[in-house]
Amino acid sequence: MSSAQESCLSLIKYLLFVFNLFFFVLGSLVFCFGIWILVDKTSFVSFVGLSFMPLQIWSKALAISGILTMGLALLGCLGALKELRCLLGLYFGILLLLFVTQITLGILISTQRTRLERKVKDIIQETIQNYYANPENTEAEESWDYVQFQLRCCGWNSPEDWYRVPSLSSNESVYHVPCSCRNSSVTNDSSVLDMISPTQFSQIGPLARPQHSTELCTVPANSNTYREGCSRSLQKWLHNNLISIVGICLGVGLLELGFMSLSIFLCRNLDQLYDRLARYR
Repeated sequence: MSSAQESCLSLIKYLLFVFNLFFFVLGSLVFCFGIWILVDKTSFVSFVGLSFMPLQIWSKALAISGILTMGLALLGCLGALKELRCLLGLYFGILLLLFVTQITLGILISTQRTRLERKVKDIIQETIQNYYANPENTEAEESWDYVQFQLRCCGWNSPEDWYRVPSLSSNESVYHVPCSCRNSSVTNDSSVLDMISPTQFSQIGPLARPQHSTELCTVPANSNTYREGCSRSLQKWLHNNLISIVGICLGVGLLELGFMSLSIFLCRNLDQLYDRLARYR
């Protein structure tokens, strides 16, 4: 092997090592962040300034993604630094599997969009109808509260979705809705808006309800809530961020292709390692 080829292989080896070392550190940070949310929820909530978030889901997702990133990066680091074909081959195989999975998901989303939209609609409407029904499993409700709060919307089609929920007792003049539906820009008059704790609400409704992690607000009929449903808000958000989403997906795909190319090229040209092993036989 010529010196130019050796220099090229050394450059590729250390590039692969440095990039994967960076992702190993990034994965460890993501993992630690997820553990912090899981262990110390109170500090995290005060840090971000929100009283409702699907913390249990996000903490586990961050921890798992951090572990996966660290494991994959460790394979790349060791395979490149130690020039081990088996680790490089495993690293290439996992990246290829991830790349194929992403392509498959993209195709399924584009071809089955109507069915997916119908499925999402059914899940959200079921979440709304079963609001406050199971106090021991509130992740879906907290997630939907977070969506309403961030997108400034209420219900799936409109706030009317909440007015028809049997478990939220109401009359023709006032309604009980999640506080994430509240439009704070039109609630200057405190006399027309009351926040109800879960314990208080358990005394209002037709049935006693255990304590819940979110809160309800009493609002006058047809006022003080976001008037737009989240279905339309989600469509607007996707349309406004389509370029960013496509750019991120393309960037991740190109990054994976680059790492796969470097790893397979290095794996196929590791003749020096086997020459050294042959001398010791």
